[in-house]
Amino acid sequence: MDKKHTVVVATGNAHKLTEIEAILGAAPAMAGMRFVALSELGDFDDPEEDGDTFTANALIKACAALDETGLAMAVADDSGLVVDALDGAPGIFSARWAGAHGDDAANNQKMLREMADVPDGERTARFHSSVVLVTRDEDGEEVLVGEGNCEGTIARDLRGSNGFGYDPLFELADIPGKRMAELEPEEKNAISHRRRALDDLVSKLV
Repeated sequence: MDKKHTVVVATGNAHKLTEIEAILGAAPAMAGMRFVALSELGDFDDPEEDGDTFTANALIKACAALDETGLAMAVADDSGLVVDALDGAPGIFSARWAGAHGDDAANNQKMLREMADVPDGERTARFHSSVVLVTRDEDGEEVLVGEGNCEGTIARDLRGSNGFGYDPLFELADIPGKRMAELEPEEKNAISHRRRALDDLVSKLV
């Protein structure tokens, strides 16, 4: 493996790897780089994501990937749902808000309960993504961060069978009347918070 031309992506999600490679790989500054998922390089323990922001947790994952692989460049993202009426919750705890990590059904039911008495005009929310690119060399470490939001509101029922997480509850501001879970993958990728964060990161590459 060419250490100088390989970017480790701190994920085991093949779809996420494809999306990140397609967007970052098209940037002139990343020409000739090969993107590889961390899960393809070994069976590593997940680092403890004990940061208090999305960016901090993404940075923890990217740095852990560099520590584990010895490579010089890593990308990681952290994302979640931010609800205004809940003072920003579930935020960085989105995946484990109801207790067990990744229990989408329980998380969505908790959201419906928490938002039951919130008026329609106060149900604004957004999906947020922070994407971090960390580069290490003999001179030290450089960190670039991209941020992206997808605005919407929290609905009063579940609709749609695509996506995951809170997608069935999230009504898009960009496409009124549509839930995130009703979009085809290509539609979602075009407007997603991760796409916007990656575009923001690309704008900072030189």
